[in-house]
Amino acid sequence: MESTKADEIAYAIEEAIVSGEIEPGSILRQESLSEQYNVSRTPIREALRNLAALGLVQFVPNRGVRVRTLSREELREAFLVRAELESLATALAVPNFDQEGLAELEAAEQRFGELTETLRANAREKSASAGLIGEWVRANHAFHDVIYARARSPYVVRLAKSARRTFFGQTVWTVGSELDELYEKNAHQHSAIRGAIAATSAEGARELAREHVLASGNLLEMILDQVERPSRTTAA
Repeated sequence: MESTKADEIAYAIEEAIVSGEIEPGSILRQESLSEQYNVSRTPIREALRNLAALGLVQFVPNRGVRVRTLSREELREAFLVRAELESLATALAVPNFDQEGLAELEAAEQRFGELTETLRANAREKSASAGLIGEWVRANHAFHDVIYARARSPYVVRLAKSARRTFFGQTVWTVGSELDELYEKNAHQHSAIRGAIAATSAEGARELAREHVLASGNLLEMILDQVERPSRTTAA
């Protein structure tokens, strides 16, 4: 029972990290988590060990467990790796899509598109919330998970998801006037990938998936530039 509870807690913490709710560099303390989830420290320790195995957190002597922070170079490398894995998983999935699968993918695409529009509209009014951004990230994952489920290649999918975990928690995904078009492009790329899959074009879907991940990397780089700009200005 405790192992199941540990898995549930690990999943909840992972979701908070990849959505940006828990920021990179944050310290996770066992006593606080034990109180938050109303459990003993045993499942908390197991959950944290699971997250450490995924590369999301690291144990720091005398401080607790810290949410891992990557350098720019590591992030770029993670995006390059995921781009290749994502494109491979997408190509493998194409022959396995039927009408039910295409309908599921279209529903996921529409959900992501709706949240993207809401995110952009709220950002223009300077009212985008962490909750909405987290929902947007999960909707993005849901779209790609429909494809992963049909790749029928557990090892490739496991590696792709591991690469995805590496960088989605590195910063809160925010929207500003400089980023608006990139978010719109991100949603349009989902539509293009679905179109290629519907046309049973494995090579087309593969290349579009690769371009999509690399474009997401560019978007994250620009967000990091925005986040770091105020501190650089203050330092100057």
